[in-house]
Amino acid sequence: MTRMLVSVRSVPEALLAAGAGADFIDLKEPGEGALGGLPVATIAAIVRALRAHGVASPVSATIGDLPMHALQRIRAQVEAVGACGVDYVKVGIERGPQAFAVLDALAACDRPVVPVFVADRGLDAALVAHACGLPFPALMADTADKQAGSLFDAVPMAQLRHFLAQVRAAGQLVGLAGALRTGDVPLLQALAPDFAGFRSAVCVGDRATALCPQRLAALAALLRGQAVEPLAA
Repeated sequence: MTRMLVSVRSVPEALLAAGAGADFIDLKEPGEGALGGLPVATIAAIVRALRAHGVASPVSATIGDLPMHALQRIRAQVEAVGACGVDYVKVGIERGPQAFAVLDALAACDRPVVPVFVADRGLDAALVAHACGLPFPALMADTADKQAGSLFDAVPMAQLRHFLAQVRAAGQLVGLAGALRTGDVPLLQALAPDFAGFRSAVCVGDRATALCPQRLAALAALLRGQAVEPLAA
C-alpha cells in the first residue's frame, strides 16, 4: 500500500495531519517554493509537539530551494535541519553536472538525507542511477512548478515506472510527489510507490491555504482502498 506523506507548515497542521492518518509528516513552507524551508526553530517546535502528543510517525523536513552550485550552503542547512530531530532531511536535486557532486556530499554526511529529483524536465536516469549507488534511505521525484499540473503531466508513466524500478532494485524506498490530486490516486495505485506526497489535494484552496480535515480523511481512505464520497479535485 502506498503510504501518505502530508506537507505541513505549523504545529496545528502537523497534529491535524497525524490525526487524519498521515503516515509521514513532512515539514515545509509551501509559500517559499516546491521545497521551501521552514525556520529551524519552527521545525524543532513541530518535532517536539508531535513527540509530546505521542505521534511516532516519521518526520521529514526540507532545507529550502537551494541551487546545486551552493554546496556549502546545502551542507550547512542539512546539518541545521537534521539537528532538529527529524527522521529525514529532504534535499532538492536539479538536473545538471553539479548534481553528481551534491549527491556524493550528501551521502557522506551524518544525516539521513532523501534526495528529491526535480522532474519538471523529466528524470535524468544517469543521475538517478548515481544516487541508487549511494547509501540514501529513500529517493523521491517531485515538481517545482505546481501551477503546470501534476507530476503525471510532467513525466510519462513509462519514465516513472523506470524510476521506481531503478530505486527498488537498489533496495531503497521510493516516493512520488508534485501537485498530486485525488484524481491521481488510480495512477499512483498502478505504480505503487512506497509513499506519495500531498499538499495541494488536502488544502481548502490552493497549496498555500490551510489543510482541510475532510480532504485529509478522504485521501487517506482512498489510498487504503476504502470507498469514500467523491471529492472535488
